[in-house]
Amino acid sequence: MYKVIAVIGNSVPLEEYETIAYELGGLIAERNWVLMTGGLGGVMEKACKGAKEKKGLTIGILPGADKKEANKYVDIPVITAMQQARNAIIVRSADVIVAVGGGLGTLSEIAMALKINKPVITVSSWDVDDKLIKAHDAQSAVDEIEKILSKK
Repeated sequence: MYKVIAVIGNSVPLEEYETIAYELGGLIAERNWVLMTGGLGGVMEKACKGAKEKKGLTIGILPGADKKEANKYVDIPVITAMQQARNAIIVRSADVIVAVGGGLGTLSEIAMALKINKPVITVSSWDVDDKLIKAHDAQSAVDEIEKILSKK
């Protein structure tokens, strides 16, 4: 069964976060993991682009009711029409969550994940709990994912 890695973060992030997300998407694809995002722009789009360039599979859990809102690198758009409530689907469906930067939507996903004991790796993101696993870049985030998955 495929391992699903969610990359979460701002739809309008700092450029450095887009770079990290792009690299992270490529590293996820190289390991034959499936990338899941919220399917929109910013961190989500850059992660999907990085994955697609490495021939990876991408899933976008969309907040609205139209497939056309997905970024062009999403292979499988999942329509929810749930707006921010879709964050629960992302958190529940992923094996591991990686937060890159992020605003309040990202914070809500982190909180949901912590509540159900889902592993969360942060790269320049919220620091709200000692259960969060901190990484400094895309490669160290993937190293942490590998450690987590090896225990499952």
